[in-house]
Formats: sequence, structure tokens, C-alpha cells
Amino acid sequence: MSEFAFFRFKSANMLSEDEERDKQEMIRLTEQVLDARGIECDARIAKISEDRLREILEEVRKLRRKKKMNKVGSDDGSSNEDRYIQNEEGSYIK
Repeated sequence: MSEFAFFRFKSANMLSEDEERDKQEMIRLTEQVLDARGIECDARIAKISEDRLREILEEVRKLRRKKKMNKVGSDDGSSNEDRYIQNEEGSYIK
């Protein structure tokens, strides 16, 4: 299911080169977002407007950034308590 969403992102030129390269990660994160929104089949994805598709992609990007920030925090030897979170303005804080 989320592979179809990925191809919709790609065909609408919504993805960066990095996102296109990390296709499997983007598909997995898209699956999480679609599950959270209760979107379960390709037919529903095919009917989603481009604006809603952009909203879904933004959620995927937020998850991806959060995951990268968590990885950076764990790679530098810090504890799980030193994780970064994104505030409402879009910047990251401890």
C-alpha cells in the first residue's frame, strides 16, 4: 500500500533526491502515517487530493527527522533521556 503512496509522491515531484534514494525507509514511514490516519488501501490513496498527499508527506518527513535526531543522540553516547524533540516552530530542542 505505502509503495503506491511513494510513487504518488514521486510522480508529483514531491520527493527530494535523498528521499528517493531512501525509498524503503520512506515507504516504511509512510505506512506508519497512513495507518495512523486509517488509510488502508491503494484505492483510497489513489483518490487522495494532492494537498492531502502533501500533508501525509510532511508527517513522513517529521517522523524521518525525528528518527535521525534520535539516532544522532544515541550515536554520540548520550542516554535515551537526551533525545531531541521538535517544537511547534519546527526547531529541535532537548
